[in-house]
Amino acid sequence: TDGSHFKDEHGRTLLLRGVNLGGSSKVPFMPNGATSLNEGFFEHRHVSFVGRPFPLEEADEHFTRLRSWGFTFLRFLVTWEAIEHAGPGIYDEAYLEYVYQVVKKAGDYGMSLFIDPHQDVWSRFSGGDGAPGWTLEAVGFDMTRFSATGAAVVHATHGDPFPRMIWPTNSSKLAAATMFTLFFGGDDFAPALKIEGEPVQAYLQRHYIHAIQQVALRLKGLPHVIGYDTMNEPLRGYIGWRDLNAAGGLLSLGASPTPYQSMLLGAGLSQEVDCWKLGIASIKRDGTRLLNPEQQCAWREGQHCIWRQHGVWDFDAAGIPHLLRPDYFAQVNGRTVDFSQDYYRPFANRFAEAIHAIDTNALIFIETETGKAPPHWGADDAPYIVYAPHWYDAMVLFKKDYNPFLAIDARSTKPIVGPAAIRTSFAKQLAFLKRDASEQLGGVPTLLGEFGIPFDLKEKQAYRTGDFRAQVKALDRSFQAIEANLLDCALWNYASDNSNERGDLWNDEDLSIFSHDQQTNPKDINSGGRALQAAVRPYARATAGEPLRLSFDIKRRIFEFAFRHDSSLTAPTELFIPRFQYPRGYSVEVSDGTFEMQYDRQALIYRHSMEREEHTIRVRPIR
Repeated sequence: TDGSHFKDEHGRTLLLRGVNLGGSSKVPFMPNGATSLNEGFFEHRHVSFVGRPFPLEEADEHFTRLRSWGFTFLRFLVTWEAIEHAGPGIYDEAYLEYVYQVVKKAGDYGMSLFIDPHQDVWSRFSGGDGAPGWTLEAVGFDMTRFSATGAAVVHATHGDPFPRMIWPTNSSKLAAATMFTLFFGGDDFAPALKIEGEPVQAYLQRHYIHAIQQVALRLKGLPHVIGYDTMNEPLRGYIGWRDLNAAGGLLSLGASPTPYQSMLLGAGLSQEVDCWKLGIASIKRDGTRLLNPEQQCAWREGQHCIWRQHGVWDFDAAGIPHLLRPDYFAQVNGRTVDFSQDYYRPFANRFAEAIHAIDTNALIFIETETGKAPPHWGADDAPYIVYAPHWYDAMVLFKKDYNPFLAIDARSTKPIVGPAAIRTSFAKQLAFLKRDASEQLGGVPTLLGEFGIPFDLKEKQAYRTGDFRAQVKALDRSFQAIEANLLDCALWNYASDNSNERGDLWNDEDLSIFSHDQQTNPKDINSGGRALQAAVRPYARATAGEPLRLSFDIKRRIFEFAFRHDSSLTAPTELFIPRFQYPRGYSVEVSDGTFEMQYDRQALIYRHSMEREEHTIRVRPIR
């Protein structure tokens, strides 16, 4: 890295255009861990992720396809569960060897990548993915009772139909909120809780970091592995919650207990809770619902609520529960806590130190809660960092519908009306991310770690009609915002085993740009691709200077790029010009200098002159 840019060995500024590989890596390969399946779900120690993101014998097919689409950068998913599912300190050597083989193969195709230790709302057993099941058992949870007690909404135990985008609501429910509080802040908020004699925070972080170190040890020496993410979309749990009687969290949908109600539900007390539903452009209250009528307990036999043990709530002499410390998680020693600065930042530094002990030059990709600013990073913090936030077209993602005239501002949650206003707002929203990297992290590079769209819009209408125009338009307006900010990015996602029926095999999400169900001709590298008119775009891979402007009009297929040259560089500027967009060829207009079309490589090589400081390139299709 050099300031806010990635550079190659020639000093050229890189624009990284990649994908997340892949969506189904969240679940086991054997037995099939698709979240819609219930049989054997809780047998969590006897699984294998060998085959995620795809069987090794399929690697050539998928890497060839991704390379031909211009994606030469990967955010490669692994999970803590995949590495250490069998028990604490027991690593799946077959999986680690498999990861090495797949990652090595990616390098053979000229791809660079970083490793993403992926999680969503802690674990498959709390409605997401990531941590092994034994972590929940270690703190005293009985995972089989999460659904009955409202501790989590889990696809495998809820069954079909699974409510749309319900899984993020688990962030504030008992299981995930407790685990994240313990992981990041156990020393402050649960000091009495020890596992095998070790404080819970140290125990959980030690096992997590050691698990990811196993991957780093296997991949050490592979030059195209540029670094490691600290953790996908970390959550604060209850940390910073000002009033446990108040609802909150990432999202309120369906039955939404307050944190205090969640604690009582977990302790076996029925609760009448508020329910919420999606409106046209907002979330609306939808009555109430009685949870845990059978008064089951989320804790294992002989275990009691961790938060009751720490004085957050208790029963009085008459057996009536009372909330004793509504602001328990908001202050420590009289000081208001800041999750990002006080808890995520120390963890990220510990993680970076552990990775740098194995790979001294590895880049460390920093994430914080979605929509929140990163911590302030100073000279005493870990070096070689990259800011890797996520951003989605929120209305398309949550509504599974595309409206060219209506969108949502992800920061303010206010509606945006009109195509021009949407384009302006999306560009500004992404500009805020770059500003955060500048102001909070010292001007490090910003890589958009996730963005994308669901392909099952309008109740999967395109799968019946073959008309993906809405998906193309939706994805294009996200790409336009990325191009307006000259952002490096990784599209979510490429799932080799996506299907129209079950999407990416996880919580009924369906965001893969490839599906065999759309593949009509296996000999055609593009067959099976979804919304390729928007996804496969020309861009400047390596610029002999500073990129200034970049745009692509998918209707007219006109690509424009401008940059300011660096006189110390001798290597040319290289652009990706996809055959998919220009099957009959293309014409090139340049402000100066010379160019060479390399059709076989889908590359345009441009050598600027020294007569002017700013250079422009325009590519048009030959009709």
